[in-house]
Amino acid sequence: MKILFFDTKSYDKDSFEKEKRKYPSLEIDYLKTDLAPRTAQLAHGYDAVCAFVNSDVGTDTVERLHEAGVKTILMRCAGYNNVSLETAARCGIRVLRVPGYSPEAVAEHAMALALAADRRMHKAYVKVRENDFSLGGLMGFNFYRKTAGIIGTGKIGAAMARICRGFGMEVIAYDLYEDKSLKEFVTYKPLEKVLAEGDLISLHCPLTDETYHLINRETIARMKDGVVLVNTSRGALVKTEDLIEGIRARKFHGVGLDVYEEESSNVFEDRSDEILEHSTTARLLSFPNVMITSHQGFFTAEALAAIADTTLQNAMDAQQGRENSNICR
Repeated sequence: MKILFFDTKSYDKDSFEKEKRKYPSLEIDYLKTDLAPRTAQLAHGYDAVCAFVNSDVGTDTVERLHEAGVKTILMRCAGYNNVSLETAARCGIRVLRVPGYSPEAVAEHAMALALAADRRMHKAYVKVRENDFSLGGLMGFNFYRKTAGIIGTGKIGAAMARICRGFGMEVIAYDLYEDKSLKEFVTYKPLEKVLAEGDLISLHCPLTDETYHLINRETIARMKDGVVLVNTSRGALVKTEDLIEGIRARKFHGVGLDVYEEESSNVFEDRSDEILEHSTTARLLSFPNVMITSHQGFFTAEALAAIADTTLQNAMDAQQGRENSNICR
């Protein structure tokens, strides 16, 4: 199978080349350009393409991939809301993903964001770098004996719940499908209760029509004053304008974001020489209690190795016509 890899970073190539030794029948060519309607034609002569969560795999792209003869789309990520599955099905193209690579990697990053936003680590670092050792503006609160509200208890949410338990927090959660293995220390409650009772609210649910803008003016109003909100899942779970309104109204003690609505043009790119006019990102960064990272929750050596291995196994299964539970339907 010949695979064209889009939006290649050096660490992508390194991790995939290391794992590819176990799959000698697979041939990969790497492109720096991302997958989009105008670049899909580059896939002529390839059996599969490999794309990421911020790639444009909408109707136009999928149709152009079909015209190019592509039979398989390999998503090297868990999310696939950017893929037109209906068009792929119509074109006879299989779409496979990596549903779980390292839940602990994302969960640990979520807690790192929560702690950084709570204790103002980003501000403290800058202050000390400038020889300012004063403590003004750095006041946080203990997580110990506070309540963690986990929205979504899949593999990542479950890992976050265990971390919060380790901090001595009471853990409450909301999910349409309750995880019985967590019930020893997690109390499942309706969404409204989790939002109202959590001192820390951490989002770990997929982006669907039902969860789009789950965090909005109305749901923010239900939260405690001084809550810490963390999102390491999908940017569009949070309505950014309403979040900014809530920050300005001093609803939040801290906000930690690894994903946000405007991130598509920023993810993994160096835009340090640009002036980001009318940028929501810049508005969020202007607040002293907001900590933003660049979609790096997954970015550990263990996670990259797992992503590469699962993606290549998906490719082998597609090549050999085997059933695979990672197919997106």
